[in-house]
Amino acid sequence: MAIETTVATTTTPTGAVDDPTAADPAAAKLSLRARLVLFLLCAAQFAVALDFSILNIALPSLGRDLHLAQANLQWGMTAFALPSGGFLLLFGRIADTVGRRRVFITGLSLFTAASVLATLAWSPAVFLAGRALQGLGAAAIVPAGMALLTTTFKEGPERDRALGIMGSLMALGFTFGMVLGGVLTETLTWRSTMALNVVMGLLVLVGAPLLLSESRNEVRQRIDVPGAITVTGGLLALIYGLSTAAQSGFGDASVIGSLVAAVALLGAFFVIESRTRQPLVSLRILRRPSVAFGNLAGLTTFSMMSAVIFLGTLYLQQVNGMSPVTTGLIFGVLGIACAITGNVAPRVVARIGAVRTLVGGLLLQGALTAVLLTIGQGSSGTWVFTVAGSVAAVGHLSSIVAYSVTATSGLPDEEQGLATGLVTTTQQVGLTVGIPLLSAVASARSDALRSAGRTVAEATLGGVRMGLGVDALLIVVLAVVVGVGLRGRAGR
Repeated sequence: MAIETTVATTTTPTGAVDDPTAADPAAAKLSLRARLVLFLLCAAQFAVALDFSILNIALPSLGRDLHLAQANLQWGMTAFALPSGGFLLLFGRIADTVGRRRVFITGLSLFTAASVLATLAWSPAVFLAGRALQGLGAAAIVPAGMALLTTTFKEGPERDRALGIMGSLMALGFTFGMVLGGVLTETLTWRSTMALNVVMGLLVLVGAPLLLSESRNEVRQRIDVPGAITVTGGLLALIYGLSTAAQSGFGDASVIGSLVAAVALLGAFFVIESRTRQPLVSLRILRRPSVAFGNLAGLTTFSMMSAVIFLGTLYLQQVNGMSPVTTGLIFGVLGIACAITGNVAPRVVARIGAVRTLVGGLLLQGALTAVLLTIGQGSSGTWVFTVAGSVAAVGHLSSIVAYSVTATSGLPDEEQGLATGLVTTTQQVGLTVGIPLLSAVASARSDALRSAGRTVAEATLGGVRMGLGVDALLIVVLAVVVGVGLRGRAGR
């Protein structure tokens, strides 16, 4: 099924639109069917992003209902993050081989069924199993959906516009999840947060068979089993180690063991990929500066912004005493900033190039995160967080659009599943590693301040500030690294 535009087009065999007249995003006007396909793919990605964050505020209520100990509440998030981050590359390659539409619908069916299980969960074990299966379904949905998008919409303004819409909805889904999590938990129960995924999944499942056509590589490749085992195991060990470190500290034996295993497995993965004839990840692709540094930028913006949201939740609720609903509404302001930026960012990319947009977005995010160091107790600090956080979100979303364009440009369709698998792996790993890393930094500072006799609110504020300071520093340093690595490619 080719996607048609409202201007004269020539359809390529892959389903992309060849529109030489599209000089900017506004020129790439999409037909009704094209808009429906884009809406469908975006709705699925939105549901995954929403699911990742919607449980944050609901976890205490869930723990009381299911008798899940306070120390184990983090597994409500980690059980989803482990498979969703660990299996993305593998499912991206499977989608390239057996069909992206097939993998997309299969993953969506699993995600929806798992959401039913999580909604009806009668014990912690059943709930965590449902969350893990949701994550496994998400690992199939995200790379297959992104590959369907990049092979459907022609590289250039048309794809930039589609990626901008998807990027804004994914960022909006993450922050909107915070809003809904608070509202639904207070007005209904935590189970309603999981039931929402069932409704969204069913709606997308109705439209997917009608609107999506199959897309796969013409030449079938065997699955690189040793590579799949080592990269999946390495990512699982990395995510588990960092998630556990947030609770137990980096000195814990299980954390050290997990991180050592992650380094060993990922190192073995790169050795395997350099020697196999049909690798899971072509090192030739990873040697492309656009792919390598584009994904580094994506890892930076996702990990550091997710940490800001987490630290901001601590600040608003534990320092300023705000309710879950009010906290969620403040994050909704950040989500609106992301949604607006998602419509503007593709035009910025078209005007100044993806690389300049990418580096500029990172620097803006870093600078406004540094402004958050001025927050204090009281309403004035809340206003600073809301305004500065919203501007940081503008930089964040600009970086998302630009890195998605950068890391998937200049590649043939048969490598788009792999490229988008890398992009989405970067996204999921970033969402997962940023929070435990900076949570550990904040916790260490808070503990030191409490030991020095500070109140809980003062100690928490000090920890939040320390975490935000490290966050801002990392963004600025890595923005410079990305800018140097992509020097000379500012035109795209």
